Amino acid sequence: MRTEPHIATQDAPRGPMPALDDAVLEDVRRIWGFDALRPLQSEAIAAGIAGRDSLVVMPTGGGKSLCYQVPPLAAARAGDARIDVCVSPLIALMKDQVDGLRSNGYPAAALHSGMAPDERDAVRRAVRAGEVRLLFVSPERLLANGFDAWLGTVGVRAIAIDEAHCISQWGHDFRPEYRQLARLRASFPRASLHACTATATPRVQQDIVSQLELRDPLLLVGSFDRPNLVYRVEPRADGRKQLLEVLGRHRGDAVIVYCLSRKETESLSEFLRKEGFHAGCYHAGLAAEERHRVQEAFAEERLDVVVATVAFGMGIDRSNVRAVVHMTMPKSVEHYQQETGRAGRDGLESECVLFHSYADVVKWQSIIDSSADEARARLGENGADDAAFEALDDSVAQGRAHLEAMQRMAGTAVCRHRWIVEHFGQEWHARPAGCGACDVCLGEVRMMPDSTTVARKLLSAVVRTGQRFGAAYVADVVRGAETEEVARRGHASLPTYGILRGEDRNALINCVFQLVEHGLLARTEGDHPVLVLTAEGHRALRGELEVALRAPPRGRGRRHATAREVHGAHEVDTSLFERLRALRRELAAQRGVPPYVIFSDATLLEMAARRPSTLAELAGIKGVGEKKLADLGETFLAAITTG
Repeated sequence: MRTEPHIATQDAPRGPMPALDDAVLEDVRRIWGFDALRPLQSEAIAAGIAGRDSLVVMPTGGGKSLCYQVPPLAAARAGDARIDVCVSPLIALMKDQVDGLRSNGYPAAALHSGMAPDERDAVRRAVRAGEVRLLFVSPERLLANGFDAWLGTVGVRAIAIDEAHCISQWGHDFRPEYRQLARLRASFPRASLHACTATATPRVQQDIVSQLELRDPLLLVGSFDRPNLVYRVEPRADGRKQLLEVLGRHRGDAVIVYCLSRKETESLSEFLRKEGFHAGCYHAGLAAEERHRVQEAFAEERLDVVVATVAFGMGIDRSNVRAVVHMTMPKSVEHYQQETGRAGRDGLESECVLFHSYADVVKWQSIIDSSADEARARLGENGADDAAFEALDDSVAQGRAHLEAMQRMAGTAVCRHRWIVEHFGQEWHARPAGCGACDVCLGEVRMMPDSTTVARKLLSAVVRTGQRFGAAYVADVVRGAETEEVARRGHASLPTYGILRGEDRNALINCVFQLVEHGLLARTEGDHPVLVLTAEGHRALRGELEVALRAPPRGRGRRHATAREVHGAHEVDTSLFERLRALRRELAAQRGVPPYVIFSDATLLEMAARRPSTLAELAGIKGVGEKKLADLGETFLAAITTG
C-alpha cells in the first residue's frame, strides 16, 4: 500500500509533524507486536500526542485505530494521566475493540446502552481512578445531558470521531446524530479533535473540517488502493450459479454476500444452506436477538457465510473475511469501497465480486424517487420553507450522481483499482502490467462472440414486437420459447422468433440491459416500462455501429498470494495453520471473545511458515505483543512443536 501523506493545513500551517521517539515505537511493539508504523500512522499519532486536530482518511484495514489508540499511552508514560475518547457508532464495534485492546494489555473501556447500570458505574469509577486511557462512547451518549460535563471533570484531552464521513451531508451515509457532534468544539474547547474515516471524497473532507470546526488540522489521506483485494465485476446472468462458483473458491472462509432486499437475503441464505454452506441471513427486519445471534456466530467463526443487506458489516471487526460478494450493484462508489473494504483487513489476498445488471439501476432510481416523494410530503405537512425543499432537491440530485458514477464503474472495462483511486481524487501510479488484481488487468474480461450480430437480433426483436415489452419477453421471443403469452400474441410467427435459440435466457436478458446501458435502448417511465429503440439503436440495427457485449467469464481457480510474497522463503504448513485456527477458536470460546482477538490469520500463517520453537522466536512474529506472548506463548508453541 502506498503511504505517502497528503498534508494540507489551514490559516497558519505548522508543517509536518516531528518524528516519533523510540519509546512510542516500543509501545507499539510491546502492545500490538508491530515492528514499524506506516508513515501516515506516524504523522497521525504525532498529531495526537501534540494535541493538534487532524483528519485521517485511510481505507479499511489501513490502521486508523492505532492513530488514536497510541497517543494516550505515550502521554501516560510521560506522566500525563490523560484520558482520550473515541466516538464509535455501534455497540458491537466498541465491544470488539475493547476486547482486542484488553487482550493486548491496553486499559480501554466503553460506555453504552447495552450495559447494566452496575457495569456502567464500574467503568465510571475506573475512569475517575485513572485506570482507563481510552473510553469508547456512542454519539448519542456523548451528547446526552450532563455527560459532556462529567467528561470535562476527568481530564479528556482528545476526542476521536470514527466513521466521521457520517457528519457530512455530501457523504454517502449521512446521519443526523453525527451532525450534532459539531457541538464538541464548544463543549471541549481545550481538547484536540481527530476525525477518522475510510471513505471521503475531497468535498466530504472539507465538510468534515468545517462541521467539526477543526483548528489548523493535519489532513492525512492515505491511498485508496488496496492491492490485496482482487476486484471482479461481472454481468449478472444466473446470479445463484455465479455465486456458487465464487463460494466454491472460498469453502471454509468467511464471506459476506450483500443483497438489496430483505426477502432476497432470506431466500438466498436458505438456498446456500441446502447447497452445504454454513450460511445465515441478516437484515434490519429481523428481531434484535436474531441479528445478534448471526453476528456473534460469524465473529466466532461458527458461521462462514452471511447473506445480508447493507445493515450488516459496520460493526464487524473480523479481519479474515476472504470474499465480499455484491449480488446487486451498490448505490454509490463510496458504499462499494466501504463494503468491499471489509475483506482482507489482515492484509492477505481477498476477493471482491460484483454481479450487476441495468435492472439494479432501475431499482435504485425507483428507491430514490419514492424516498424523495415521501420526504416532500412530510415537508409539506410540516410547512417547511423553500430552503428545505431546495436542500431535498440537492440531496436527490446527489443520490442520482452517486448512482451514475457507480453505474459507470460497473459498465467500464478499465482497471478497477485505478477507477477507485481516481474517483476519490487521487493520482493513479500506473504499473507496467496493470494492477494485477482485477478482472481487467488479469485478462478475465470476456466479450460475447459476434456481439454486434447478437445486438442487432435483439434490437430487431424489440422493433418487431412493437416496442411494447420488457427484456424478459424479448429474450423469450429470440430464444423461441413456447410460452402461452408468445403464442397468444402471434409472435411465434415473427422472423426474429427463435433467432437465438439455445442461448441462456438470463444471459440474453443481461445483454438487453447492456444495450440500455450503451444507449441503444431506452426504458419508458411508469409502472410497466417497455423497451424502445433510441436513435443510436436504429443506427446499430442498420449495421452502422459496432456493439460490444460482455459475456460472463469462464470458471477459474482461486488465486492465492504465494508463500514467498507473504512469508519470504518460508513455505506455509497448511495443516499446521488449520490446527492453529482450531486452537484459536477453542481459546476464544473459553474467553468469550471473537477468535481474531486472540491472533489474526496473518499471524497464524506466519507461525505456520516459520514454526518458532522458543518464546524469543515467537516474539518475532508480527502481531505477538508482550501481553499475548506471556498469556498465550507456551500454548501456541506446544501446538507448533508437537504438531
